[in-house]
Amino acid sequence: MTFTVVARCPRTRMLGVAMATRSVAVGNRCPVVVSRMAAGSVQAVADPRLTLTCQRLIALGWHAPKVVQELADSDPRRASRQIGVVDIYGHAAAFTGETNNFYAGHITGDGWLAMANAVVSAAVVEAMAAAVLDEGPALEERLIRGIEAGGRAGGQKEGQNSACILVHADEPFSYLDLRVDLDDEPIAELRRIFDRISPLGPYFQERPYTPDIGRDDHWLMARGLPPPGRH
Repeated sequence: MTFTVVARCPRTRMLGVAMATRSVAVGNRCPVVVSRMAAGSVQAVADPRLTLTCQRLIALGWHAPKVVQELADSDPRRASRQIGVVDIYGHAAAFTGETNNFYAGHITGDGWLAMANAVVSAAVVEAMAAAVLDEGPALEERLIRGIEAGGRAGGQKEGQNSACILVHADEPFSYLDLRVDLDDEPIAELRRIFDRISPLGPYFQERPYTPDIGRDDHWLMARGLPPPGRH
């Protein structure tokens, strides 16, 4: 019961995934990113064990089509799953099990995919695909716009309760990892948090190597940006 976009940036080699769903705390179960390798999601009837397996296969260097095929072929409950992976080379692969609730489907392209299950219509996936296909904005902005487009196209009939975005750059830790675990408008809340925190992506990538870089609010203000306080 989820709609998701996964993509890589051909310029920066960043990888990421964003999603929204009626269930709570979707970021705890479905998304996976391995730096410099691939990003993806195992969803529909989510199984965190499969998400962990997906992460391990990616870390072994398997390309996206092989990861998706292995996960689908080895899962006795694959009919109720939806799986999508995009690797660093731009390969995109997805699987939508036949017992997923209407509407369920996916679209893949060079370096991106959009997939959804239990949404109001195919227009949700099509809207997400159109949004994430635009390579002009930064990857994280493309991902956020993707799920925003899915929500505007109708999302799920019952609405959404949680949303998340997970992005990695070259470091083994995340560049951006934001979650809205329970909210009446989780995509809007994710956007609000994203707009305040995303400018700090470069700061938190540099800070482990430059401990004297200073406080995050001072770093932002030195660049003419507002501090990430409460408003």
